[in-house]
Amino acid sequence: MDVAAAIPPFSPFMLGVLASVVAGFGATTLGAAPVLFLGNMKDSTRNLMLAFAAGIMLAATFFSLLLPALDQAEKTLSPSSAALGVIVALLVGALTMHLAHNLAPHEHFGMKGREGADASRLARVWLFVIAIALHNFPEGLAVGIGAASGDLSSGLGVTFGIGLQNLPEGLAVAVALRGEGYTRKAAFMVAALTGALEPLGGVVGAGALAISGGLLPWALAFAAGAMLFIISSEVIPETHRHGVERGATSALFGGFVVMLYLDVALG
Repeated sequence: MDVAAAIPPFSPFMLGVLASVVAGFGATTLGAAPVLFLGNMKDSTRNLMLAFAAGIMLAATFFSLLLPALDQAEKTLSPSSAALGVIVALLVGALTMHLAHNLAPHEHFGMKGREGADASRLARVWLFVIAIALHNFPEGLAVGIGAASGDLSSGLGVTFGIGLQNLPEGLAVAVALRGEGYTRKAAFMVAALTGALEPLGGVVGAGALAISGGLLPWALAFAAGAMLFIISSEVIPETHRHGVERGATSALFGGFVVMLYLDVALG
């Protein structure tokens, strides 16, 4: 079947927004749904799920964001200039997320606790929501940029990859909230709310490309930098607790190779 022909004729901006809604809100809500029926989940199991999701994110960052960014940049620049430009945009994306984490009050489920300005003034549930929103925004940004780029392979790859990793992540978030004492319904609703925040990143990413298509390589690299920061600073440290470091590493490799295969197959 011709995948391109099966996609309705939406504008690039609408494709970016719709893709972020599906990969963000849709996949997170679907992933969180089992918390309404399941019992308590071990922390080690939750960490393995997050590690698998981190592997998918890592592969999507390289194969659906960085490589297309380099390809796009090399259309107008020499290989060395393209690489330098992508590196700068990558670092700016990481720095932006670093500043956001320093400024926004939020709380992690694990050992890192409360971070950011005036974190003590907000209820814990909202600190959790802000933390996950900081995590989800660059994912939505990546999906919005990829889907609005006009590159079908990149758009499908990053949308499918982020959506796939949001399934275990949505359940892990809901289970963690259950562990904090929230009811099944409340845990599900909060997890779904965090997924609803991801399309905001999609709107920003798709909107940037709507303003200027020349931003594409730098927008892709920026999103990759933001994603790498989240993976390294937030997700991986969270999974290396409760004595499951080896298992988490194996799960990360599992997610990476699954996304590598799917990226090639979708391409």
